[in-house]
Amino acid sequence: MIKQLPLAPERIYLTDGGLETTLIFHDGIDLPCFAAFDLLKDEAGRETLRRYFRRYASMAVESECGFIFESPTWRASRDWGAALGYDATRIAAFNREAIKLMDSLRKEYENEDSPMAVSGNIGPRGDGYVVGKQMTVEESRAYHQHQVDALAAAGADLISAITMTYVEEAIGIVEAARRQGCPTVIGFTTETDGKLPSGMSLEDAIRAVDDATDHGPAYYMVNCAHFDHFSGSLADDAKWTQRVRGIRANASRMSHAELDEAEELDDGNPQEFGDLCRQLHQRFPKLFVFGGCCGTDHRHVDAARLAIC
Repeated sequence: MIKQLPLAPERIYLTDGGLETTLIFHDGIDLPCFAAFDLLKDEAGRETLRRYFRRYASMAVESECGFIFESPTWRASRDWGAALGYDATRIAAFNREAIKLMDSLRKEYENEDSPMAVSGNIGPRGDGYVVGKQMTVEESRAYHQHQVDALAAAGADLISAITMTYVEEAIGIVEAARRQGCPTVIGFTTETDGKLPSGMSLEDAIRAVDDATDHGPAYYMVNCAHFDHFSGSLADDAKWTQRVRGIRANASRMSHAELDEAEELDDGNPQEFGDLCRQLHQRFPKLFVFGGCCGTDHRHVDAARLAIC
């Protein structure tokens, strides 16, 4: 049996911005393989993460919004861990430690006016910008089960898979989470044409996952793309669009290929980011989760908060 999603869709929930790009470009921290979970290895790194998330949680409390603590585990799966020299046992421990850290912050900030949840964050097995070698559904389920099991055992309220580039991997994660009774959120990324890196439309991808899992995900998000890249693909009044309930947009209008080559951070315009969140929320009132992705930081999420909450 799947646990009930611990969120109230009638209120707005904030989440954080671009964790990895903030740590690298603003804080000057070296993150091999974009792996923020590596900071969990010592107290100095854990304090860096606490400081980062506290800034966002404080915003939510100030505006009486909800908040979702997304664990810094986007790269904390076996292949990425091996690239950093960690075995499967150590990777599982990192995932458990991440949820423990997020839960301690939730206890520090949550109150009646600002309900909070801890999400176990999962990223793609491969690159978040290109499809690369595709897995079957069962290969995806088997690969991601290790991380899902660790996150669930540590008490994650839900599993969020973000920057998904093709449907088979997303379906496998839904199935892995289902074995643990955890609700899931699937976040697809899009190219500048509004399609997934696999070439599938956002509509077809959501329909495919829903059909394969009997509407398994609690809801869908779009992340790691600018509003200009995906907003035109969201059809007004379409049933499939109503399944999209969260947005974690990029600050930059650059394509994924351009972002990959960029040596400097393109942090866009925080005020414009907030305005675009507001416009999208006016168009789709059922959107209730707002945060940022690459290039965004607390300024962007703050602008979204002031525009929506």
